[in-house]
Order: sequence, then C-alpha cells, then structure tokens
Amino acid sequence: MHRRPLIHAFAAAALAALMPPAHAADTGPIKIGLILPMTGQQASTGRQIDAAVKLWQAQNGNKAGGRNVEVILKDDASVPDNTRRLAQELVVNDKVAVLAGFGITPSAMATAPIATQSKTPMVVMAAATSAITEASPFIVRTSFTLPQAAVGLAEWAAKNKIKKVVTLVADYGPGFDAEKYFADRIVLNGGQVLDKLRTPLRAPDFAPVLQKVRDVNPDALFVFLPSGQGAAFMKQFAERGLDKSGIRLIATGDVTDDDQLADMGDVALGVVNSHHYSAAHDSPTNKKFVAAFQAANKFRPNFMAVGGYDGMRVIYNALNASKGATGEALLAAMKGQIFESPRGPVLIDGQTRDIVQDMYIRKVERVGGQLYNVEFDSIKAMKDPGKSK
Repeated sequence: MHRRPLIHAFAAAALAALMPPAHAADTGPIKIGLILPMTGQQASTGRQIDAAVKLWQAQNGNKAGGRNVEVILKDDASVPDNTRRLAQELVVNDKVAVLAGFGITPSAMATAPIATQSKTPMVVMAAATSAITEASPFIVRTSFTLPQAAVGLAEWAAKNKIKKVVTLVADYGPGFDAEKYFADRIVLNGGQVLDKLRTPLRAPDFAPVLQKVRDVNPDALFVFLPSGQGAAFMKQFAERGLDKSGIRLIATGDVTDDDQLADMGDVALGVVNSHHYSAAHDSPTNKKFVAAFQAANKFRPNFMAVGGYDGMRVIYNALNASKGATGEALLAAMKGQIFESPRGPVLIDGQTRDIVQDMYIRKVERVGGQLYNVEFDSIKAMKDPGKSK
C-alpha cells in the first residue's frame, strides 16, 4: 500500500542530493572529479589523460581563482553504469565543482543528466560523438568530433583519385558519425560507397570484415576505431595481405594513434589520416609540451593527452576569470575561450560549447627512426560539421 509514496520519496531525496547547495562555501578547495578508463580496453586513454592532467598541475600549480584545486581520479573501465555511479558519488559525496574525463561516448552520455541536474560543468576530454554537447547545457568539449576528422579526409580522398570506398567503423556513436560524414562527403564529390562495415566496440575480430573488403576491392578502405584498437587492426590488415593488395588504407587519427604507432611497424607507413593533434606537430608550443610530457612519463603524448591538458587549461582559465566561483558562473567563463594549444589555435564556441580547431591531413612516416603522423595539409578553424547546419 505504501510502496508508491516510498518510491517517490526516494526519488525526491536523490534529486535533492544532486542539487547544488544554496549557500556553498566559496573559500574551500575546488574539486575536479576526473572519471577515466584506467583499466580495460581503453586504458591507454586513461593513462594519457591522467598524465596530462598531472603535467598541467606540475607546470601551473594547484591554485586557480584564489582557491586550491584538487583532482579526484576515478576508474570507470569505460563501463557507462560505472561512470554514472561514480559521477553521482563525486557530486553528492565529494561536492566536486567540475566533472571531467569521459573516455567514450556512452560514458559521457550516461553522465549528462547528472551534470544538468546538479548544474556542474562537465569537461569532455576524450569522447567524440557530435551530439555529446547537446546532451546537457553544462557540457564543454576539449577533444574533437568525428565529423571534423571524417569530412577533411573525404575531401582529400576526392582530390586524390579515390572514387570507390568501403567504410569500416566501430559499432557505436563516434563510428556512426565517422561513417555518415565520410560517406556523405564522398558521394557529394562524385564517389561511391561500396559497403559499410561495422565491428563491435568490445573485443572486435577484424578478420571477417577485412575479407569482405578484399572481396569488394575498393580504391580505399576508410577506418575509424577507438583509441587502443589501432595496433590490433593494423596487425590483421597485414596478416591478410591487404597492405600489398593495392587497396589504400585511409583513417581517422585514432587508428594511427601516437600511443601505439611504435607497435604497428612498417604496415603503418604511408597511411593517410586526418586528426587534430600529432606529437610531430611543428610548433614551439607543441615541442615544449612533448618534451615536458616525455620527461615526466617516458612515453609520447597522443591526442587524448592534449584533450586532457587543454581541459585543465579551460578549467583553470575559467576559475581565474570567475574568481573561484562555481556552477553556472564557472560554465559561463569556459565559453568563448581562445588559446594556443599544442595542437594549434583553439576556440571553445560560446553557443555550442564545442571545440573549433585546425584539422590536419597527415601521413605516417619514419622520422629519426620512429613512426610519426607528419602533417602535410590542414583545414583551418574547423567547427563541428555535425552542428553547422
């Protein structure tokens, strides 16, 4: 008889716990809840972002806006249920002022309602589906979007006699974006998409889809896979002889990830790809970043690291501008920021809260005995094509 009122009471209590306190003290430490996949298939993402966050604080100190800044790291193993639970605990128990990290799209989407209800700014440092920033008015992105990477590469392909393509993407949000925006632009430029193939996000086996690619025999295979899967894919690509088949491999930069290039070997040489960051980006800002990162970690920074580093920059800049205020005032100070990143010039769009940045066309080359993504063309100040309607 009393079950329904009890459920309503519990729901009301949970919602109240997520609401920001009416008179929150503004002199204590600012807490950032950093949720990353430190274990599991996306562990390289967590390792890179965590290292970049630590580097930012080592270089810039633990104070911003006149308040101490404390980072609380939580491992969600890229399991969205874990992400949601950890985010709620961080907001309710730890009273964090910012949620940050988010290795994959489902984890970011699972957290969006919590950011909205608690009015907590949420800085997405990795996940790349276009729609993420539309899931909550409190989300700001410092990574990239798959449409940004896919459209530029499709334009390059059309100019380089690639007419017939097969697409191969991971079967989740960013993959759908990559597939759609690459395929649409190829067709717009007079090309053909002969097949659209997808592989599971968890433990993919690339052999069956690679056999389909061989049977169709396109001019090129376009690939998007999440960070961490590139080395396994390249190994199977070579094992099935596709590297000698005459089918060109083109990809988003997640596939030729700086974190895994050394493990790929010569099969990666010559792969043309599109992305927003390479450890080989030729700028004084990036050279200083790479030197400091490698000195601190003994491994090379990748695009996830720069998303984490710039995420901390956006948070610190906003805290300084808001004089340590949190909630909506902190969110407002994140919008419209312009700065020089290791990747190049960056703008946080004031309307979409998404990132505007240069996108680069690169080729994997050997430089000083190591493999790097070497930039040879760029698209300046690119907004997310998924929002420029």
